[in-house]
Amino acid sequence: MQPPITLIAGARPNFMKIAPLVKALDARGVARRIVHTGQHYDERMSETFFRELSIPEPDVNLGVGSGTHIAQIAGVMQGLESDFTTHRPAAVVVVGDVNSTLAATIAANKLGIPVAHVEAGLRSGDRTMPEEINRILTDSIADWLFTSEPSGNANLKVEGVAEDRIHHSGNVMIDTQQSHLEAARSREPYRRWELDRCGYAVVTLHRPSNVDNPEHLQSILTALETIAREIPIVFPVHPRTKARLADLGHNAAMSAGRWIEIEPLGYIDMLGMVDGARLLLTDSGGLQEETTAIQVPCLTLRENTERPITVTEGSNQLVGWKTDNILEAARKILAGPERIGKVPATWDGHAAERIADILLRTLGIA
Repeated sequence: MQPPITLIAGARPNFMKIAPLVKALDARGVARRIVHTGQHYDERMSETFFRELSIPEPDVNLGVGSGTHIAQIAGVMQGLESDFTTHRPAAVVVVGDVNSTLAATIAANKLGIPVAHVEAGLRSGDRTMPEEINRILTDSIADWLFTSEPSGNANLKVEGVAEDRIHHSGNVMIDTQQSHLEAARSREPYRRWELDRCGYAVVTLHRPSNVDNPEHLQSILTALETIAREIPIVFPVHPRTKARLADLGHNAAMSAGRWIEIEPLGYIDMLGMVDGARLLLTDSGGLQEETTAIQVPCLTLRENTERPITVTEGSNQLVGWKTDNILEAARKILAGPERIGKVPATWDGHAAERIADILLRTLGIA
């Protein structure tokens, strides 16, 4: 008999989201398979990453690799058609909004396999973002839509989705964060750079709208270099961003203030750095949520967000890419309390359990 549930992951953030689902299914004695599409793969960090999150090695890695969006989606669909035919599950679970999420949803749908989308209903309103299109299309054909915040329910209802397909489950990313927060805090990774808790800022940049646009990137860098004169900045540099910084002739050694560029960190060390930060500046969607859950002030270097609860209830603020706006917001934060906002009610560490119970009950497995 084939395992009834297949979980799909294509990028590192996806594994953070499936980790608590794997745990919840295992606790209920339900067999599952993990398929890594290979959309993103970092051989150097892979072993550490799986060990830190307590995730079993994937049952298969499709090895799709990098390429154009169309090539990735086509490659994942072809690989999954073969996998789903050989190991046909009762349901497929997809998470997030990467190309693999959409590709797996289409492949399963075409084979008559029901799909659960975890983190459904998020909308930025910006259709120039590839992730926005992936979210819309995935939600339009998935059978179970598990939302992480109330805006997801509202968006899906506006789009005409039947209410019996929508389930407000909470945030699986926060399940993972809560499971590892104590370990992250005990490591105090910031001590490696002789920094104190709440004595530094963390920066992450990777979105094409910021790093591939020289005007936007230079404007952000100007703000960051000014902030670094007031508080040390730790910058784990994404490979894509590193290349664009080189194109601009940026040299960390030439920056005024204390500017610390480092290689990307493993999950627990990065969580420890974010938890210990006085301020986070980012264009990441997931970090907007993670900072909200631990009430770390966050400035999002974007004009929009698909996670509005991080702004309305949490510690997040949208500031865009312009130097003056970033500096004004950063200085207000540095002059205020170290921790702000509140944690959304259903971000309680039990989202995966709720998802597993609904899914298994509907499938008649529970």
